[in-house]
Amino acid sequence: MRPTVASLTKKGNKMQQKWSTMSASALGVEIGAGRIDPVDLAVHFLDQIGGHHLGPRIYARTTPARAMAEAEASALRAKKGLRRGPMDGVPISWKDLFDTSGTVTEAGSALLAGRIPDFDAEVLARATRQGLVCLGKTHMSELAFSGLGLNPVTATPPCVNDLDAVSGGSSSGAAASVAFGLAPAAIGSDTGGSVRVPAAWNDLVGLKTSIGVLPVTGTVPLCPRFDTIGPIARNVTDCALLLAALQGEPAMDMAGASLHGARLAVLDTVAMDELRPEPARGFETALSRLTGAVIQHIRLPIVSEAMTLAGLLFAPEAYAIWRDTIEAAPDKMFRPILDRFRSGAGVSASDYIAAWHRLAEIRVEYQAAVAGFDAVILPTSAILPPNAARLLADDAYFAAENLLALRNTRIGNVLDQCVVTLPTGQPSFGLSIMMNAGAEGRLLRLSLAVEGALG
Repeated sequence: MRPTVASLTKKGNKMQQKWSTMSASALGVEIGAGRIDPVDLAVHFLDQIGGHHLGPRIYARTTPARAMAEAEASALRAKKGLRRGPMDGVPISWKDLFDTSGTVTEAGSALLAGRIPDFDAEVLARATRQGLVCLGKTHMSELAFSGLGLNPVTATPPCVNDLDAVSGGSSSGAAASVAFGLAPAAIGSDTGGSVRVPAAWNDLVGLKTSIGVLPVTGTVPLCPRFDTIGPIARNVTDCALLLAALQGEPAMDMAGASLHGARLAVLDTVAMDELRPEPARGFETALSRLTGAVIQHIRLPIVSEAMTLAGLLFAPEAYAIWRDTIEAAPDKMFRPILDRFRSGAGVSASDYIAAWHRLAEIRVEYQAAVAGFDAVILPTSAILPPNAARLLADDAYFAAENLLALRNTRIGNVLDQCVVTLPTGQPSFGLSIMMNAGAEGRLLRLSLAVEGALG
C-alpha cells in the first residue's frame, strides 16, 4: 500500500534541511549514490510547499498522488541500478500552462477555469519518462502575456528579494518555487522573456531555447511562432541536464568550458537604453569580472528595426489565438492584460505579413553581423522588480514597466536566439548571453564559464 504524504514524517536531519537549497543536479548525484531516497525527497518538498506561508501564492496546485507514484518508481529503479538518467527522482515544478493529464491546467486565467486536459504536454511526458517527479503547477501571468508576474485573477508570486515586489513573468511562480526552496528546479515558457525575467529577478539561471528545440504540443499557446520552453534552476549544470531530459537525449558534454579568448559582443543598440541605475552598475561590474574574454561594444541598427516590427507581430498573433475565448467573457480578465490582447486587433493582415517578411531578412543580417563573436551579452532586464501594489493601482505604470521589463529579453525572441540569463551577485540583476538558434550546447558551455567568473 502506497504511503500518503501525511503518513510520512520528516527525519529532521541536517541533510534534509539542506535539500531545499541544493541544486537539482546535486540532488540527482545524491540519489545515484544512494544517500537520498526519491520518496523522502518528494515528501520533503510537498511538505515544504504545504507548510510555507507563500505556498498558495506560488503553487496553483500540487500533484501529491502523482509525485508519490513517480518517486516510488524512481526509488525502485535506483535500488536496482536502473536509473534513467542523472535527474531520475528529482522533483520539479511546472508552469500552469503545461497540460497535465487529469489535473486542472488554467494558464493563470479565469477564462480556462476548471480546464482538465486528457494528456500530458509532450515535454512533461518526456520528463516523466526520464524519471523527473512532478510536484505541481505554478502560478503565472494571465495567459502568459506579461513580463511582470502581476495576476490579481489568480495569485501574484513575490520576488525573493522584495516580498512587496512582483517576481517577473510570465513564469512567475516557476521562478519563485525555486527561489523560495519549494522546488529544486522549474519548467517555464518564454515568448518574450518569460523564463529570463523571473529567473533574473530571483537570482536564478534561466534558459530560453531556440524556437522548435522543444515541442510545444500540449502547452497552452500565446504566440506559437515565438513560444519556447526552458528551465529555471540554481545553476547552468541544472539547466543543461533539464534540457537533455526534456529533449529525451543524453546529457550534453560540458567539458572544456573556458572564457579564455572568448570574443563577446556587448549589444549597445536598444539593450543599453534607459537602464535604471542598479542594472547599469550591475552590468559594468559583471563585465569587469569576465577575465580572459575579449569584449567589444557593437551597434546594430537592424536590432532597432526588428524591435519596431515586434509591435506588429506579438499582439496580433496572441489576439488571433484567443479572440473568441476572450470576447465571450472579457470581464473575467485583468484589464491591462485584456487591453494588451486587444491591441492586436488593429493590425492589418498585410502589415503583419510584411513585418514577418522583413524580420526573416533581419534575422539573416543579424546572424552575419555577429558571426565573428562567440556570443552577444546584455543586461537581462533594464529594471528591477516593481512594487506590486503600485502596478495594480496604476494601469499606465503597469504598461510602461511591462514593456521595459521585457525590452531586452524580447531581442532574443525576435531574432530567434537561444539565451541564458545568469545571476551576477547584485540582487535581481541578471546578465544575458545570446547565441544564434540551435547553439544550445555551445551556449551552455560558455555560460558555465561565465558563471564561474561571476561567482
